Amino acid sequence: MAKIIARGAEAILIHQDGKLIKKRISKGYRHPDLDEKIRKRRTKSEVKLLEKASKVISIPKIFNVNEKNAEIIMEFIEGKKLSEWLDKITLKEAKEICRIIGENTAIIHNQDLIHGDLTTSNMILHDEKNRREKIYFIDFGLGFHSSRAEDKAVDLHLLRQALESKHFKNWQILFEAVLSGYKKKSKEGEKIVQQFKKVESRGRYKGKH
Repeated sequence: MAKIIARGAEAILIHQDGKLIKKRISKGYRHPDLDEKIRKRRTKSEVKLLEKASKVISIPKIFNVNEKNAEIIMEFIEGKKLSEWLDKITLKEAKEICRIIGENTAIIHNQDLIHGDLTTSNMILHDEKNRREKIYFIDFGLGFHSSRAEDKAVDLHLLRQALESKHFKNWQILFEAVLSGYKKKSKEGEKIVQQFKKVESRGRYKGKH
């Protein structure tokens, strides 16, 4: 039985027979030929990112791709969204999870993969007894390839904003754990963290005007 479990601006997610189907939505305001071309291109791009990421971190396995229908059929990960779970565990456990998130982020950045929507809503805790192996990054729909420190810094900035807005009670402690893990695994950690600080200061400056 098929069940829609999420509906966004770009795609719907359908849970069916233990699998997850991500189907990009057709946009009525676009010419049909252009619409099909855009959805096909974005589907193809996301699959490439997922395949590359799967070699270095935990992500859902891809079973099939239907470019014409702009569908990706992948493994359905049983677990809890970190956005709904991070505040329900001890601070010590949350810090350890955030350190691993930092490591995983550095690992994909070392491959010049940018997630593009790095939030705790796009991470799933699969097995509480074995967290190191089972934090899954999901939804690379806004992702892209880039070697630029700026793009990697913006990924960190998005994650920092997500922690502040969703997990505001301990967000500073948690983000410090993210940066600790990031610097441990990143090939150019100091450079990217410095760039992150510049991104942050630009954001604060804009907020005052």
